[in-house]
Amino acid sequence: MNEIIVNSSLNQTRVAMLEDGELVELYIERENSKRTVGNIYKGRITNVLPGMQAAFVDIGLEKNAFLFVKDAVPVEMSGNRDVSIRDVVKNGQEIVVQVTKEPIGTKGARVTTHITLPGRYLVLMPDVDYIGISRRINNEDERERLRKLLEGLKPNNMGVIVRTAGEGKEEKELKEDLKFLLKLWQKIDKEKNLGFAPRTIYRDLDLIHRTIRDMFTSSIHKLTINDQEKYKSILDLVELIAPHLKSRVEYFEIDMDIFDYYNLEKMINNAIARKVWLKSGGYLIIDQTEALTVIDVNTGKYVGSIDLEDTVLKTNKEAAEKIAKQLRLRDIGGIIIVDFIDMNNDDAEREVLDVLEKALERDKTKTNVLGITQLGLLEMTRKKIRGRIGSIMQKKCPYCEGTGKVLSEYTVIQNIEREVKRIAVHTNAEAVWIEVAPLIEEFLKTDKNRFIKELEEVSHVKIFIQGVDHIHANDINVKSMGKLDKIRRLLEENK
Repeated sequence: MNEIIVNSSLNQTRVAMLEDGELVELYIERENSKRTVGNIYKGRITNVLPGMQAAFVDIGLEKNAFLFVKDAVPVEMSGNRDVSIRDVVKNGQEIVVQVTKEPIGTKGARVTTHITLPGRYLVLMPDVDYIGISRRINNEDERERLRKLLEGLKPNNMGVIVRTAGEGKEEKELKEDLKFLLKLWQKIDKEKNLGFAPRTIYRDLDLIHRTIRDMFTSSIHKLTINDQEKYKSILDLVELIAPHLKSRVEYFEIDMDIFDYYNLEKMINNAIARKVWLKSGGYLIIDQTEALTVIDVNTGKYVGSIDLEDTVLKTNKEAAEKIAKQLRLRDIGGIIIVDFIDMNNDDAEREVLDVLEKALERDKTKTNVLGITQLGLLEMTRKKIRGRIGSIMQKKCPYCEGTGKVLSEYTVIQNIEREVKRIAVHTNAEAVWIEVAPLIEEFLKTDKNRFIKELEEVSHVKIFIQGVDHIHANDINVKSMGKLDKIRRLLEENK
């Protein structure tokens, strides 16, 4: 059973897709960081970079957008390597662009001059004469039927692509969708001639309405939302584009958090965890960097029941299924390296690859499995469109700067020694009171305070160490220093 659960709260909307009760996709849109992919802007070229065959475009966002030469020239010329970016755009030039990739990290949005407008069943391409059918529509007879329908419907000098949801649709439904898209384009075409750059010409639908347009198809058995006003808005949209699905929309009336009710919060926490358990007892370790993602497969607690080879194959096949789901759920893009458990024969490798490729068929984002290298590592790529779920839900730790590590106890103790010796040299203090994290205090006690005693002897300063819960493991805090009696009195008062 496939379900969509929508949690609308004060400052964000979250959409979860479930397959047989398991979370496979999660989308988050916050009030202060609305999605930009699909938006159309009138921008201004700020810098042309011949060496990169690209240009920066000011579209009114925090960072300038990036325009590659192949996205700036007409579609029919995009394969011509002899075209220079300097022949296409100039500094200060106003240009209409559409965002194809969200700003991620330090990089601005990626944009194109090749405008596409998605509808329920069709995609309109106003600047290119083209007919296309979604690759996910596999039946050749159906592809030919749809192609003939489009030949009769397509406007002159415009392109139309049938989306996956268009499979099985009749001429009337496709015609209505195209009519809506043509009206939208006429409005955008007028708007782009008004006002000065940078400005927004067209903003794509919000998350809830995009979900109805792009995801709420006959394969979804139920869509549930916890906001009554937005529930009515969804019903109005479904009435227009897919009235046969109206009965599948439900308003969540129970007096509790909708994601808690469906046990989704726990699943979401697992979606940002480094370790992912498999049902067999094996597990994945997922490490992500700016450039690539590495996934390590381990047998863990799974010992199998036949022999080692069988155990390895079963773990790797289960891992392949899980990896495909994790890529969707975390929205991992770019280069992906998977270190499966070593397999001794080509047949086993092929079996695992088949499982992975079959599981990836459900992924709407383009993936490319390149195969297993001589080192036994699987290489694949997945198109980057938006930031990973982890980057949306988490931020860099201000202490470890994203390394995931803190200072060892020995390093912190070294810092204590350096600070005490500095105090001994530069002040007349008889004693010092230092606050540390409880685990550092405990570590010193296991040493029977030998380190503190030796440091007192060489520095001639009495040292008092106190563990404090709110202090980070990296930190030491000199609470007070001065006369010995004064420090003792302060310590008594703070007990």
